[in-house]
Amino acid sequence: MRIVDLQIENLAFGGKGVARENGKAVFVPFTIEGELVSAKITREKKQFAEAEIVDLQKHSPHRVEPCCPYFGRCGGCAYQHIDYTHQLEIKSRQVRDLLQRIGKLKNVPMRPIVPSPLEYAYRNRITVHAENGVIGYFRRDSHRLIDVEQCPIAMNEINRELAELRARQVPDGHYTLRAKSGPRIFSQTNEAVADALRDHVVDLAPVNQELLVDAFCGAGFFSKALLDKFERVAGIDWDRFAIAAAKENAGPKENYVAGDVEAGLRAALENSNADRTVVIVDPPSVGISVRVRETIATSAPATLIYISCNPSTLARDVADLQQRFEINLVTPFDMFPQTAEIEVVAELRRRD
Repeated sequence: MRIVDLQIENLAFGGKGVARENGKAVFVPFTIEGELVSAKITREKKQFAEAEIVDLQKHSPHRVEPCCPYFGRCGGCAYQHIDYTHQLEIKSRQVRDLLQRIGKLKNVPMRPIVPSPLEYAYRNRITVHAENGVIGYFRRDSHRLIDVEQCPIAMNEINRELAELRARQVPDGHYTLRAKSGPRIFSQTNEAVADALRDHVVDLAPVNQELLVDAFCGAGFFSKALLDKFERVAGIDWDRFAIAAAKENAGPKENYVAGDVEAGLRAALENSNADRTVVIVDPPSVGISVRVRETIATSAPATLIYISCNPSTLARDVADLQQRFEINLVTPFDMFPQTAEIEVVAELRRRD
């Protein structure tokens, strides 16, 4: 494999530095824009190439020493080599760039990213894997395991559980370690940022509304915080265990249904007053389907709040909806410091 000198121009969503060689994009992990590196080309395609650092010739002032001994080998964190303030700047820029490049959305009204109070020790849940006596995470770009004694981004309680797990001879498999007991349903892993995100959604929702439709509602994390603003709430999720948890303490104005989100969304919006209806969508990383987008565009609720864990699919979906809706506000949240992940809340208003 050949060695090339590269100037890192930017960081792409996902965390890899972007350089150019003869006009072709070259992606180099664990770099920072402005750095000059010698890199070994490891994979070359017609339109792009991938490389690994051989020598760091010019350091960024934002480069710091990673605190994790597994950083660079483990597939989890991408940004431990970057100071936290600059991580936030990078993620904000990536959200804006994706909305412009994929969504063709210019001059997006965007608030500053909401930081995590904790840069490390924030995760209340991790999943580790056991195989042939090795317990840990998958290595970067492979399905081989790296033996992990402790994870710096996990809470102390989690690392104590990990130590106890490692002390036992456990069968091969996957093990989810949690800081708190409770129903085995999806929940955000950074509680402080999740609370800030929920408070932001509550602030966005107008008062004295008739209907809230909470698609991908889980156990009702958002809808239960919004009950005072709505006459009735309809929650929909494919996860029947999450819906069962939502129903446990549901009041008379709450109705939670397990099943297909598009069908449930369409049924909930039938005969509703669109002027007094708010729809929340909080989909997985693949975003919302074409059918869900069509249902939302047809029913045209006054307010759509889109919570995304993948700004690239958010940009795609918002672009598809922009004939009926316009973006009022976009706010990124740093739910996962040290990683390349970004949480984003977009508030859209119907075009009247």
